[in-house]
Amino acid sequence: MKKSPPRNNPILSVVILNYNAKDFLKKLINSIDRSNLGRFFIEIIVADNASTDDSFLLAKTTNQKNPNIKYVFHRNTDNVGFAAGNNQGLAVTNPKSKYVLFLNPDTTVNPDTFLKMIEFFEKTPEADAATCNLILATTGLTQPESHRGFPTPWNAFCHFFGIGLPKLFPQSKLLNGYFLGHLDYSQTQTIDACVGAFFMLKRSVGNSVGWWNEKYFFYGEDLDFCWQLKQHGFSLFFFPGTQTIHYQGISSGGINQKQKLSAASRVTKVKVAQASTTAMRIFYQENLINHYPAYLRWLIWLGIDLLEFYRIFKAKYL
Repeated sequence: MKKSPPRNNPILSVVILNYNAKDFLKKLINSIDRSNLGRFFIEIIVADNASTDDSFLLAKTTNQKNPNIKYVFHRNTDNVGFAAGNNQGLAVTNPKSKYVLFLNPDTTVNPDTFLKMIEFFEKTPEADAATCNLILATTGLTQPESHRGFPTPWNAFCHFFGIGLPKLFPQSKLLNGYFLGHLDYSQTQTIDACVGAFFMLKRSVGNSVGWWNEKYFFYGEDLDFCWQLKQHGFSLFFFPGTQTIHYQGISSGGINQKQKLSAASRVTKVKVAQASTTAMRIFYQENLINHYPAYLRWLIWLGIDLLEFYRIFKAKYL
């Protein structure tokens, strides 16, 4: 009979913030249980934002079989949002774990994902934070948001109003700063920002930065976190050595590639559209706006207003 590994302090704490992700959360836990962790022991924190679909109960009753994994379940009394929910999940992790991974419930991990990410950090002391190759379930391609630059006015203009210029000149650093599309996604490299669906960092680094900014409710908090890393002199890596599948937007819907997978109503899609541009305003106000002259600030706010109008129109009628 195989002996279970000793339950020492986990090297990695994985925080999964769930909100009405039911079947996808179950699929994620099943994929986690198939993980090959070698000599490492980890903990999984399922933090629930007051779901109404019984997903939290389902997670608690799922048969977890991997002896290298300890599960902890925490339920918030209200839907406190992505940033606050992750911070509350973090609060019940083992403070002695070396690394923390924030993982969306609408993902599935490969059997080697946790092991390879831990080994990457252990072998790369200059890596303060990292994401893996996040693959969109709808396209089979790397999710652009997992490998991106900061939305400076120029980068945002090229992305939202560039009339296809980034695609016409894919090797141009000048035109592809929003998703760093001029870089080779098959290579390990430093990036400015990644999406919060898979975001791993040293606990000591998170403590230095202050973790998630709770001014954001939904959207933008991952970008803000990455900005704070940069401002504190920390590095963020894109590591393509392992993959995670992202089903993206199961609870919210809101954009075309999500609509086949999401049952979200048009009302929810409008709220998501508004939340995305509200997050832009917070990010610019707190981090970027003072770097630019007054006339450009006016153009920035106008651009966000126009984008919000388009997204709300699209959510309502298209």
